[in-house]
Amino acid sequence: MLAREIMTTDVITVSPDEEVEVVAKLLVDNKISGIPVVDQDNHVLGIVTEKDLLIKARELKVPFYITLFDSIIFLENPLRFSNNLKKYAAAKVKDLMTEKVEVVDENTAVTAIAEIMQNKKINRLPVIRNNKLVGIVTRNDVLKAIVKNNG
Repeated sequence: MLAREIMTTDVITVSPDEEVEVVAKLLVDNKISGIPVVDQDNHVLGIVTEKDLLIKARELKVPFYITLFDSIIFLENPLRFSNNLKKYAAAKVKDLMTEKVEVVDENTAVTAIAEIMQNKKINRLPVIRNNKLVGIVTRNDVLKAIVKNNG
């Protein structure tokens, strides 16, 4: 079974210049947990998930550090703080989205999709054809396919 056989083809997308509040409303209204960000030619630029929006909603914590011999030693990842700070202050999707998006070709096997999701700890994979978004596969889609094949 392949991605094109289990994917949702009517994918809700947003542009990088969309307002963050619009994305939050789309997630809630459509009962989905992530939305691909695409350009005018339908190329995947990123993805916005509930996790990204939760960063905006929580209290921002400055990473712990100590000073030793006039050097600052961070006890937490300062890069993560920098990324979270950018998302915390975001008004536009381009400032909130995750840019490193795993995508799969429409001919990718469901077993390979499951492996990517498990190894990368992600819940959805945009599906592309000729580098353009044509669908999305969620963990639920993969589980349905497994049950269908084993049932």
